[in-house]
Amino acid sequence: MFTPLSVILYVTVYMGLLFAIAQLVEKRIQANGNRSGGNRWVYAISLAVYHTSWTFYGSVGFAASSGFLYLGIYGGALIGIAFWWVTLRRAIQAKETFRITSIADFISTRYNRSQKIAALVTIISLIGIVPYIALQLKAIISSFELITNTSHTAGDYGFSGWLITIFMIGFTIIFGVRRLDPTERHHGMIAALAAECVIKLVAFIAVGVFVTYTLFDGFGDIAQRLTDANLNHVMSFSSGENSGLMWVTLMILSFAAIHTLPRQFHVTVVENSDRNHLKTAMWLFPLYIIAINVFVVPIAAAGLLNGLSAENADFFVLMLPQMAGSDGLTILAFIGGFSAATGMIIITTMTLSTMASNHLLLPVLERFSALKAYRSYLLQLRWGLVSLILLGSLWFAQEFADSYILVAIGLLSFVAVLQFLPALFGGIFWKKGNSLGAFLGLLAGFVVWCYSLLIPTFIKQGWFNEALLLEGPWHIFALRPEALFGLEGLHPVTHAMLWSMVFNVGLYIIGSLIFSPNKSERTLTTEFLAALTSTSSRRARPTGLDAYILLHPKLEEAQSLLAEYLSEDKAEKAIGKIAEDLQVHEKPKVTIIELVEFHRMVEHVLAGSIGAASAHQAIEKTIRYNTREESDLKALYSHIVSELQTTEKDSTSDSGTASGGYGYGLIEDLQSQIDELEDKVKNQSSTIIMLEAKLDARYEEIFKYRMEAQKSRQDNEVLQDELRLILSKQDK
Repeated sequence: MFTPLSVILYVTVYMGLLFAIAQLVEKRIQANGNRSGGNRWVYAISLAVYHTSWTFYGSVGFAASSGFLYLGIYGGALIGIAFWWVTLRRAIQAKETFRITSIADFISTRYNRSQKIAALVTIISLIGIVPYIALQLKAIISSFELITNTSHTAGDYGFSGWLITIFMIGFTIIFGVRRLDPTERHHGMIAALAAECVIKLVAFIAVGVFVTYTLFDGFGDIAQRLTDANLNHVMSFSSGENSGLMWVTLMILSFAAIHTLPRQFHVTVVENSDRNHLKTAMWLFPLYIIAINVFVVPIAAAGLLNGLSAENADFFVLMLPQMAGSDGLTILAFIGGFSAATGMIIITTMTLSTMASNHLLLPVLERFSALKAYRSYLLQLRWGLVSLILLGSLWFAQEFADSYILVAIGLLSFVAVLQFLPALFGGIFWKKGNSLGAFLGLLAGFVVWCYSLLIPTFIKQGWFNEALLLEGPWHIFALRPEALFGLEGLHPVTHAMLWSMVFNVGLYIIGSLIFSPNKSERTLTTEFLAALTSTSSRRARPTGLDAYILLHPKLEEAQSLLAEYLSEDKAEKAIGKIAEDLQVHEKPKVTIIELVEFHRMVEHVLAGSIGAASAHQAIEKTIRYNTREESDLKALYSHIVSELQTTEKDSTSDSGTASGGYGYGLIEDLQSQIDELEDKVKNQSSTIIMLEAKLDARYEEIFKYRMEAQKSRQDNEVLQDELRLILSKQDK
């Protein structure tokens, strides 16, 4: 048995070592001039943040009651990982181009940078994930009390709860929220996270080996004893009625979670420094998943065979070494569970605080002029959000201590983040998906999730009248939360998953098909989808900063053009002067921005000789761009238009001018005029074609007329000759 002070000392030393690792990694990267692309092994192992205390403790409890059914949570994840090169690789490419900071940022950027969608994704994440953080706090607190032989009254964690929560606030700020810009990769934090993932794997396997080969005589011995004790359900793939549906449910939820959990998206996508690291992760991470699950059933079986209560199965990992008197293994198991929980808490809280500050708090500060001064304290406000999230999680753990919700909160959270999947995958693979469809789908799925899962949870907690669960609202039997439209007999999680996806996917598709997005959204969608399929490794919109264009051929091309209108000497001097003014005369290669400015100045020189209109026409006819240069120019134009639209809308809002009364802003007006002119050009082209056809017909008529006139003239000449011949004969 350990004293509370000794356990606190172990934890402090452990976290101090992790912090030292993080600092060493960051100093090494700074010493390299921030040129390090990260380590693929560290990146791949850090993805095991997917395994929380729900894995370390909960999988054993799940296996003790339902056998191998717990594997569904990992089977779907393995399938999802197999598709990462098609799914998350594209997300990583888009992240580099658009500086994506979170899953809320990714989804909103895809759908016209919609602040409403970003806010909705953030709200869903907070409501769906904060209780999951509470589960991690509960696991740390309960395991702490278990090995120190302290206890708490129901709903009151007392000193240990507050102490651990304060520790988590400090760790989260120190490891993850020290910098304001979340797109600066936290190499130190990821290294510390990878170390935690290694520790929890080593701890779990150590307990598994000890139980299997010290307390028992291997897997065969455990299996035989389970059969003798009539505990075969621990090794069963079927957990009773509808077990097949439950397998499917767990696999779908875990397939979605490996893509859409905010912490998983952050570590996999945002923290990725080289998309090729994903290749390593796609085989190493599955091996980790398999390894951490090898001894789940033996540990669950050992606890039951040793007479431990199935109600305490979540903590068999701690209780079995403690019963055997192995203090070293007990503290290792505690540190492993602590690592599993703290890794999730730190990454998730950091991600949620970033999303909440960017998409909920900052828009409020921008909206009210009296609050704009607080924008300079955004980092401190983010620290406050970290504190609020973790204190709220502690309250949640206290309020729902030992109740239904903390038993099932993992699955509840997985159904919540499942709502992101249609908008995420639709945005990646379906060009017609638009902002209205995404917003309606997310909102509908979230409402159904709240109604069919969250409200029944609160009812079972005693917050609402049970009649709502049994009879439905206003006694409408078909609207019972756990039997919507008469669909009965399903597990509540399966039921909620089914109906939330029906409404989510249905409204996403319908909304996307009936809504016609404006020009700016279509442009951004095209740019976003192009970024998803780009084979370039460029990142963070460096389109205009990448010097890849050979300068010498461009100088010769421009000099040849000027030489057509100026003397050779003057053309050469003019080109040299332009290159010197742009400070590119000593560069072998230039950027697309420098090239465009070079051509503008060439046109300016030429205009002095032949006039602006003629100079522009000469440039257009002579200067040519290759495919990559054209692509970069289009991307720059698209970005500038998007930024100007945002600026125009902001200025319109500040001046109190309603967009409905005075148009859609300067750029949108210009774009509308361009569209109208393009339509006129098309109409005029059609008219020209018709006129050309009429002209050709007229030419044919004229030709026929000329031929007939010529023939008539010849006939007339023949007749005149005959007449002169007749008259001459008469005269004779």
